[in-house]
Amino acid sequence: MRLLVLKCLVIAAAMQMQAASGAPPTAAKLAHCLKSCGDANISYPYGVGAGCFRPGFELTCDHSTKPPKLLLLGVATNTNTTTTKIVDQYRDGYVQAYVSFNIATTPGVLGTYNRTWESPGRILTIRPDYYALVAVGCGIEVYLVDPDTEDMLGYCFSMCTDMAMMHKEAEGKACSGMGCCVVTFRRPVRAFRVSITQREATQPFQVANASTIKVFLSDEYTTYHYNFTIGDLLSDEINETTVASTSAYLLTIIADQPNCTIAQKDPERYACGDNKCLDADDENGGYRCACINKYTNSNPYLEGDCDQETEYSPTRDRKNCSRICGNASIPFPFGLEEGCSGNKRFQLSCVANQTRIGTSPTQYLVTNISLDDAELVVSRPSSLGDNRTHVYEVEDNISGGWTVSLIEDLESFDFSEQYGVWKWAITNVTCEKAKSDTDSYACVSAMSECLIVTTGSGRVRVGYRCKCSAGYQGNPYVKNGCQERKYASTKQHSLFYGVAIGLICGFSVLALVISSIALVKRWKRRIQMKIRRAYFRRNKGMILEQLISSDESIAHNTKIFSLDELEKATNNFDSTRIVGHGGHGTVYKGILSDQRVVAIKRSKIVEQTEVDQFVNEVAILSQVIHRNVVKLYGCCLESEVPLLVYQFISNGTLYDLLHGDLTKKCLLTWGDRIRIALEAARAISYLHYAASIPIFHRDVKSGNILLDDNFITKVSDFGASRSVSIDETHVVTIVQGTFGYLDPEYYHTGKLNEKSDVYSFGVILIELLTRKKPIFLSSMGDKQNLCHHFLQRQEHKTTVEIVDPQVLEEADLREIYEMASLAEICLKLMGEERPTMKEVELRLHLLWGQLTKKSQEEPLYTCKSVCLTQYVELATDANLVAHDRSV
Repeated sequence: MRLLVLKCLVIAAAMQMQAASGAPPTAAKLAHCLKSCGDANISYPYGVGAGCFRPGFELTCDHSTKPPKLLLLGVATNTNTTTTKIVDQYRDGYVQAYVSFNIATTPGVLGTYNRTWESPGRILTIRPDYYALVAVGCGIEVYLVDPDTEDMLGYCFSMCTDMAMMHKEAEGKACSGMGCCVVTFRRPVRAFRVSITQREATQPFQVANASTIKVFLSDEYTTYHYNFTIGDLLSDEINETTVASTSAYLLTIIADQPNCTIAQKDPERYACGDNKCLDADDENGGYRCACINKYTNSNPYLEGDCDQETEYSPTRDRKNCSRICGNASIPFPFGLEEGCSGNKRFQLSCVANQTRIGTSPTQYLVTNISLDDAELVVSRPSSLGDNRTHVYEVEDNISGGWTVSLIEDLESFDFSEQYGVWKWAITNVTCEKAKSDTDSYACVSAMSECLIVTTGSGRVRVGYRCKCSAGYQGNPYVKNGCQERKYASTKQHSLFYGVAIGLICGFSVLALVISSIALVKRWKRRIQMKIRRAYFRRNKGMILEQLISSDESIAHNTKIFSLDELEKATNNFDSTRIVGHGGHGTVYKGILSDQRVVAIKRSKIVEQTEVDQFVNEVAILSQVIHRNVVKLYGCCLESEVPLLVYQFISNGTLYDLLHGDLTKKCLLTWGDRIRIALEAARAISYLHYAASIPIFHRDVKSGNILLDDNFITKVSDFGASRSVSIDETHVVTIVQGTFGYLDPEYYHTGKLNEKSDVYSFGVILIELLTRKKPIFLSSMGDKQNLCHHFLQRQEHKTTVEIVDPQVLEEADLREIYEMASLAEICLKLMGEERPTMKEVELRLHLLWGQLTKKSQEEPLYTCKSVCLTQYVELATDANLVAHDRSV
């Protein structure tokens, strides 16, 4: 009896030591461990029970439900309604899981709710290019926050209307801000906090019972995204039974070391053993393990499990092996059944007469197998369930495997199905070493030879492959597979004659070039002109020429410059002429032949959408002639990147004046602020009502309001603008704008109208009143939205407490309240409740008239007279950066 107890203690101690060490165990040591829970598989490093998991990777199997549920232990949260259920867990480290919150609220009472999700040890990563956070509720603002840095990762807003409208506009559709909204992740995260603020205390009576806010992780980038239902809104909770398509694939990371290099120095805790180690591709650090060929069912976290895939055997081509799948031939070393392929890397499957490689969730259709080129052509159709691909990169293989690259210039292929070509090799050894092992040498046909497979322009060796000798064709991987090619001698003669003719032609061309050396420069110039004309056509030059020739007013105000003119104006785009850098390009200062000083905008890259945006900006600005709108002199279309030529604005942006270094920038007087607001309102009102075609700006912000030498306001940057016909009340567009200024109604519906610009202008009015940025830091160090902060102050009658001290000193309270009242109605949630820009202009004009009447003796441009000299020195770099949108 004592001996039995002692044996049990020894076994338990060994299991605990194995779990504590973190080193990869063998499959035999885990034979006693649970392999599944309900419908979910369990693979190491995860496990249930002592000795079955790596530290920090413990799961629990909840048998209180049918079927049992697999749950992740130790998920950090501050609410007991959070669930993280494991749907399945794969050997390559991906975990399919549900992450959801059910937040009970009190009807009629506004509140703020914070919920945090964090995997134990931060071993799971949410990929931002795949998943987003969905919130279901009424009158809520949802903020996604990094719990470590307090950086805001995303924001959305959800509102509710009457039941009939919600049935018509939202039921069964993707979230658009009515009943539910979506917050996207900006970067990979392993933990997040969601902060939900209720903004509307009352709701339509039909949805008044929607007292539970539901938040869950969802796949929002494929056809399997969540579609809203009113039933979900009214339910007390939401789970995998109500949102069955919202599970997420989370990537496993070993997070106890920052990277592979450091982890490998501690073999007792190193998780990969002899297998491949990959550094985590985000700033959080860590690493993960992989087999050399990640498209097999091997487990890189188990000792020796990956080795099975590299043990090649040329004798597995048995007669009873299937060699056909549908209409596709499956030549050896590939195989369909167990033991019918050269090794596990070449194991395929035949499902519904389709050849597949890999295991879920990373599985591909094989559309062609080439033995001559050692390539697979694969695709990733949506019928496999998840049309994303994880593998289009080139891998530096250590002991043999695949290299993957995109197929290019195949016009007959449907790229929406993600076609790709994979190179393959037998084993990553030299031909000499492969031939020395006769038991595993793959080139078994008598008339075959060994070739080395490389990638990366020959710099990276993948391994060796086989090929039939010259004059032979067939399969070199099976005995007597290479057969003599018919008419080989005729082809050899043809090759000889072809080479001879090629040499004769080559010498003739060389002689012709030598004799025509004097024509080379002229030829180069002609080629250069052709290239410039090609760029001109690609950059929609023909459209602009037709536009200019058809409209006399445009022809008078807009010129198409040659590239030679602009190169001369900027000294061949010399670096000393650079006056600003933006997110997409560079702004140069130039002097034209007529001595006009101009700013030339040159983007870094050009895509087709950016060319269309460039044409849009030229077409709009060429029709706009207004004192308070920046003047466009013309453009150049002969370079790879289209160029815009503007008047040079010397005094920078309103944003710089308000939020720059106050020791070096102007302290704008109250009169300056009213005047600048009035002039900007006039410009936007002109765009809406007086331009030849109504124009919606779509990116109104203080950074797009420039000030010239006389401190006259100039509205700029029309790359995001949209012109509409007079009879259109709104248009549906791709949402564009700047966070902090963006109209929430436009953001959630995509419906653009003139009131979207009114909302953004309201934000500028608050900036002028408070001298605070649209997103600012509170006294507690938290990031706050200026609009929401201002509206809360208005509601509690405490707006004066956040007004700029200089304004309090110079302005009457009546004037401050008038400006605040105007900003408040501009920020109404529903666009129909906001004033038009004409009405905004009229109210500002009245306020300006009252101000000038009160102080007839004070100069209007105090800022210019006080510190213009200081400001000009610092404004050069800011000049026209607001213009610097990508063309």
